Amino acid sequence: MFDFVRQHNRLFQFILLLLILPSFAFVGMQGYTSMMGGANAGVASVDGRKITQAEWDVAQREQADNIRRQSPGIDAKLLDTPEVKHRALETLVTQRTLQAAADHQHFTPSVEATSARFWADPQFAFLRNPDGTVNKGLLAAQGLTPSGFLERLRQDYGLRQVVSPVETSTVAGAANAKLAFDSLLQQREVQFQRFDVKDFAAKLNPGDADIEAFYKEPANAAKFQLPESAQIQYLVLDVEALKKDVTFTDKDLHDYYEQNASRYGVPEERRASHILIKVDRSAPAEERAKAKAKAEDLLAQVRKNPASFAELAKKNSQDEGSAANGGDLDFFGRGAMVKEFDAAVYAMKQGEISNLVETDYGYHIIQLTGARGGEKKPFDAVRAEVENEVRKQLAQRRYTEAAEQFGNLVYEQSDSLQPAADKLKLQVQTATVTRQAQPGAVGPLASAKLLDAVFGAEVLRNKRNTEAVETGPSQLVSARVVQYNPARVPPLADVKDKVREQLVRKLATAETKKAGEARLATLKANAADTAGLDAAVTVSRAKPANLTRAQLEAVLGADAAKLPTAVGVPADDGSYVVVRINQLQPRDAAVIDDKRASQQYASVWARAESEAYLGALKSQYKAVIKVAAPASAASAP
Repeated sequence: MFDFVRQHNRLFQFILLLLILPSFAFVGMQGYTSMMGGANAGVASVDGRKITQAEWDVAQREQADNIRRQSPGIDAKLLDTPEVKHRALETLVTQRTLQAAADHQHFTPSVEATSARFWADPQFAFLRNPDGTVNKGLLAAQGLTPSGFLERLRQDYGLRQVVSPVETSTVAGAANAKLAFDSLLQQREVQFQRFDVKDFAAKLNPGDADIEAFYKEPANAAKFQLPESAQIQYLVLDVEALKKDVTFTDKDLHDYYEQNASRYGVPEERRASHILIKVDRSAPAEERAKAKAKAEDLLAQVRKNPASFAELAKKNSQDEGSAANGGDLDFFGRGAMVKEFDAAVYAMKQGEISNLVETDYGYHIIQLTGARGGEKKPFDAVRAEVENEVRKQLAQRRYTEAAEQFGNLVYEQSDSLQPAADKLKLQVQTATVTRQAQPGAVGPLASAKLLDAVFGAEVLRNKRNTEAVETGPSQLVSARVVQYNPARVPPLADVKDKVREQLVRKLATAETKKAGEARLATLKANAADTAGLDAAVTVSRAKPANLTRAQLEAVLGADAAKLPTAVGVPADDGSYVVVRINQLQPRDAAVIDDKRASQQYASVWARAESEAYLGALKSQYKAVIKVAAPASAASAP
């Protein structure tokens, strides 16, 4: 219900991700520092160690790839802005700062401890195979080996040790939380009177002389200027383009199907109930023996009377989450539970009761109560899916070689794209583009890199092919200009309707504001004059009642020492709203109760302390960014 609070909670979670996760993306790039020239130029430094342009470039690519994986449909332009690029550098500096702190404080855990945490951590279940091994295929897809992944995991756990004391030590009193949320979510009973631009626009009819004068004003003429544009031919090389030309046999398809049989079946799931007697592996021997004896006694009871399992679980299991349900854990897939528990369940038969299973949590007695899935779909049912995947993989292998040919051909035969198209069996396409991607543009035509290349001075002057430009993952594009159209101001006759529309809006906006301010003055002089006001409604930051953010803040920020009072607030669309504030009301408890308020307040406070701590670490380890932040980022709050 209360988006504002939830958004702040996500912000706190996001800052933790910034602090913790980048270690997976940016470790292991020191090899780039041997590169010479611009790639080796220092763009930042932490703890006396240089961060190079090459490392920043890698960070940008990793950041873009991560965002694309999470949001495949994202506009490519958004990943190539100065703000996003600078954010990648800031994230890299943050990671290096935390790494320096972890190294100086000897926080990196041992290989054994890291391995144990990996097998116990549910978030890594997808990387664990049913036989208890690591899924090397998934790691290889990220360019990692098991040993390399383990090393990165060690470093990640080390970074967590740097920030976790600050994250978990926040103390936020209930009184402070109540005061903050009472102020933030104060409600006000108000009445509105709206003055809409369209009502005044309908009464206006400017003449031709007025329209011409408006158009000739330099500031207005620029609004109607047609941007420079270019008619281009372009060629796209990507996996999709290469898929249609790959060849394979039925045997290739059958072999792929057999090698990836697990992908074409319904995942097996099992349902189990358990009784847990808790004891830590590091507990004293006497305590462990006592827990084991209790578990063995319960095991004997359930073996004697299996039907009593649920009742014994309710009375004796120390797993608070499942005890109330008779120990039932519902269905779960392979790898969802800790290694020992998972292995035991998937080795059992329906209705079977296990021997004692020891895990880091203690001793378990397990009963298998259900199984489903595991069936394999027949080849004919998934043939189209298999064929598409085989085509994609063969095209991906072909891409590396084709990319080199593509780059050479468009460069060596720069007066035409046709040789490259013929050689690689691609189609020459046409489009009209501007320096900035047009609204709705997708794919290569939305790429700022390609548009920059098209409008480069040499390409425009000589009408030669651009170099091969990377516009997306495994996608290269080259273009050439067929016709260039410089920016120009069109004759008034071509845009007269548009000019008239803007003039009417400008005049109507002025009339709207004038009428609104006059009504506001009347209401301030006589608060009892409620003619034209809507019925009273209650507004707050949780219930904005169709007010814009600026309008809402004006209403909530108005001096309420003497009520009723009135304020006038314009909107971006030119409309004007007169608001009569009748009375103040307390926070709506249904939006957020005191308990949740305290939790959210603690989260936001923890975020603030984490940011302050990170700032202190950057100062301590002399973290310096040598590249100026973009103006929009530098001015952001």
